[in-house]
Amino acid sequence: MNIVFDLDGTLIDSAPDIQAVSASILQKLGKPPLTLEEVRSFVGEGAKVLVSRMMAARGIEETPDAHAKIYGDFLAEYQFAVDKAVFYPGVVDAFAVLKASGHKLGLCTNKPQEPARAVLRHMGMEPVFDAVISGGMIDSHKPEPDMLLRTIEDLGGGATLYVGDSETDAETARRAGVPFALYTEGYRKSPVEDLPHDWLFDHFDRLQEIVKEAQARQTAAQ
Repeated sequence: MNIVFDLDGTLIDSAPDIQAVSASILQKLGKPPLTLEEVRSFVGEGAKVLVSRMMAARGIEETPDAHAKIYGDFLAEYQFAVDKAVFYPGVVDAFAVLKASGHKLGLCTNKPQEPARAVLRHMGMEPVFDAVISGGMIDSHKPEPDMLLRTIEDLGGGATLYVGDSETDAETARRAGVPFALYTEGYRKSPVEDLPHDWLFDHFDRLQEIVKEAQARQTAAQ
């Protein structure tokens, strides 16, 4: 079975890195930094949306030129911002168990390609994934289903479980018609009951059991 993961808010808490980059950008503009709570509420739909939300939160008029300049400055620093990210509890062990069980693992993230690759290298995740689709690699982004479907295609197709933490991930899975496991300790803003999901979990030591249940459900449906 394929298991495809979101990145920020699902596998790693990268909000402190994003906060540091946004603080640097805002300081140059004479604006106060974003709080961690603000950052966590802004992520999930890609860096361009995050920059728009950052500008709105600090009263910066969003003209196309202003957004392009701030977005460019943000990306220039963001691709090197990896030092503060941490794995959520149990993630590394879950990788080892799933790989040892023969599952193919994929990554599907709206995080732009260069920052995504940088944090994968920094945290030793590059060998883990059999396929990676990140922001800008195709002309679409989550919650449109294309990124997830492309990741599944790159994994060779077949039964897939998608694992994410947010409204964006839940909607992506729904549009793609893929079973969804919701990690409840990430950047979700809405109550869990408001998000379509097949499974809920709050620690990655539960994921192997969910994968077995997903496999059983898929077998029964054949």
